Amino acid sequence: MSKFLKKVYGTLADKPWEKEQIITDNYHEGKTFDISLQTSAVIVIFGVSTVLFTLVVTGYLYSIPVSQDTGYLLKPNLLWLNTLILLAVTYFFNKITRGGIPSKTLNICLAGTGVGKTMFMTHLASSILLQGKNVLYITMEMAEERIAERIDANLLNVGMSDLEELPYSMYETKINKLQSKTTGKLIIKEYPTASAHTGHFKNLLSELSMKKSFKPDIIFIDYLNICSSARFKPGANVNSYTYIKSIAEVLRGLAVENDVPIFSATQTTRSGFVSSDVGLEDTSESFGLPATADFMFALISSEELEERNQIMVKQLKNRYNDPTINRKFILGVDRSKMRFYDVEQSAQSDLVESGQTLPTDNKFGKKVGQFSDFKI
Repeated sequence: MSKFLKKVYGTLADKPWEKEQIITDNYHEGKTFDISLQTSAVIVIFGVSTVLFTLVVTGYLYSIPVSQDTGYLLKPNLLWLNTLILLAVTYFFNKITRGGIPSKTLNICLAGTGVGKTMFMTHLASSILLQGKNVLYITMEMAEERIAERIDANLLNVGMSDLEELPYSMYETKINKLQSKTTGKLIIKEYPTASAHTGHFKNLLSELSMKKSFKPDIIFIDYLNICSSARFKPGANVNSYTYIKSIAEVLRGLAVENDVPIFSATQTTRSGFVSSDVGLEDTSESFGLPATADFMFALISSEELEERNQIMVKQLKNRYNDPTINRKFILGVDRSKMRFYDVEQSAQSDLVESGQTLPTDNKFGKKVGQFSDFKI
């Protein structure tokens, strides 16, 4: 009996099953599926993100009072979707500016009257506000109340005709959501037409800095041709080329002095208004403006594009990147809400000499650049 116990004890002490386990472990590499570590990481991240998103949405739905009408949830006016659309101005604009507009630059939008110069600038101002940036909007064409109305419609994702009829409770809810989303500040200043120049703008910036501790990250001037010149007195005998060029030069100097980008606009000539392929030669009043600007593009509309709620953008001058790349592209337009948005790639296929480059895939198979924000 004692020999049997010694034999059993010796077998247990040797642990023969560990040797078998070692052979098994050495044979298997520890992979259940034949997938790479990168793919495994993507699967894990996607799973965790899905769980977190489900918890957030569920918590939000449970926080809604029973008496509240939830029909609006079925409409495209959720804040995250609104933000997603606003930040899509657009893959092509970020591509042609190499990721955003640099400081100390003058950027010009060229378009005919009524095409959408102010709408583009108010949309861009709204997008930059959502990035937490401070925006100064100087207007000499439209009243400051009308500019504010356009930016409100854009940010709140409400048609301009519906703004006045919006219930106060819904308006307050949307405003609170926006305030929690961004820390950016907006100041709109109105000047009489053709009465303000860079001297007035410098005094305004100084006052805002001293009284409100406000320093803009970008300045919009609507629009350059109806500014007055700080170099020439009103009524001076000077031609339009020299006069407009002097305004452009001092505005660019203002951008350099304050280390901010300045965005403005100008009109096309009569021939450019009906042209389907606007060029620099269609700039009204002074060719000195495109000679001074760092970045210049045209907004082109036609009856066919208007029927599709679209507009064409064409690069005219670009000091940030090669202007032949993505020279032309199409944007969608929602005029009731004063906003632009990306369209399907198929909408770009009919453009001649567009020079477009499609988004490339990264190593995870995700499209690069889609819905990226237009940065400064």
